Amino acid sequence: MDKVNLLVAVITMFISFILSLFLFTVKTEHKLSNRLFAFFLILTAIDVSGSLFSLLYENPSNIGMFRNLFTFLQLPTFYLYVLSVCYSDFNMKTKHLTHIIPFLIANLILLPRFYSVNLDSKISFLEKSSSMIEIQFNHIFIHIQIVFYLILAITTLRKIKKVYLENYAGASMESLNWLFQFTLAISIFYSLAILKNIFKFSTYTEVAELLKIGLFLFELVIINWYLFKALNNPNLFRTIDSKLKLVRKIISEEKQNGQLHENKYNKDLLKLKKYMVEEKPFLKHSLTIKDISNAIEIPTRELSLLINHKLNQHFYDFVNSYRIKEAMEILKDNSKSELTILEILYEVGFNSKSSFNTAFKKHTKTTPTAYRKKF
Repeated sequence: MDKVNLLVAVITMFISFILSLFLFTVKTEHKLSNRLFAFFLILTAIDVSGSLFSLLYENPSNIGMFRNLFTFLQLPTFYLYVLSVCYSDFNMKTKHLTHIIPFLIANLILLPRFYSVNLDSKISFLEKSSSMIEIQFNHIFIHIQIVFYLILAITTLRKIKKVYLENYAGASMESLNWLFQFTLAISIFYSLAILKNIFKFSTYTEVAELLKIGLFLFELVIINWYLFKALNNPNLFRTIDSKLKLVRKIISEEKQNGQLHENKYNKDLLKLKKYMVEEKPFLKHSLTIKDISNAIEIPTRELSLLINHKLNQHFYDFVNSYRIKEAMEILKDNSKSELTILEILYEVGFNSKSSFNTAFKKHTKTTPTAYRKKF
């Protein structure tokens, strides 16, 4: 069992360090995101190095305990990575240093009775670890932190998805969905880690050991999955402006100020529909609500309310409805039968086959190929 743990740990560490090196050195405009994830991978490698570390240091040591507590930095780093990927204007600020406070607290409480004592006292401390208040506190503290940051990351991604749907109509939705899936995979991993710790302090220690091996393998799969996605999709989701507000918040503010004018909305709606039909801005792959706002001279805030609230449609779906209508016209045109589905989806503003097929089926209840065969 120990040999299996060691082998999987070494493989995971090796891949983590290689990917970290790649992320640190690759030339890209998104350096902050890459560096944050590289740091997350380094922390992961340190976390799984326990088996290897125990071979190098037989006795308890300050460096060994310090290594164990690096786990307090893993999820805060991952959360900052999520923010950096989602928000185009994200930068590290002094306030983000608050995320290292749990790590500092976990170390400080061990200072009197572990870090500052001799080896015999360290051994005695760890032999009684199950009854030591410092160990109990850190054990509970890390689990609270895990739950907190996982909820924070998932809540942030849910908010980002709503903001994106209300303001953008590009290809980044697939990247956002992948990032959400990746975060769920991380959540499952840490949930299993919590379960492992529960068994670790019960009479079923063998279950904890099996879960430990399973976690190492799962971690290896997650890292390789990320590597595969990163190499195949170098342009991750990085388009949201953090200053954008959700429509429900704008509506609340408008109601408080008494500024919801139905007549003006009706005029703006006619102006919008005329622009969409005559100018066909939806043919642009990376169309945003701000682009249309500038073109028809309606403030972005009002245009967002018009589409997302008055029409009860996300901007993403609103734009895609015009793209699908355009695609339907091409598919019905026998003179354009030589065009492939891939060529058509690019021509009408999509740049992903999966997003085109999903949108087409949503609007027509059939596939593009089946629709074309009708004519």
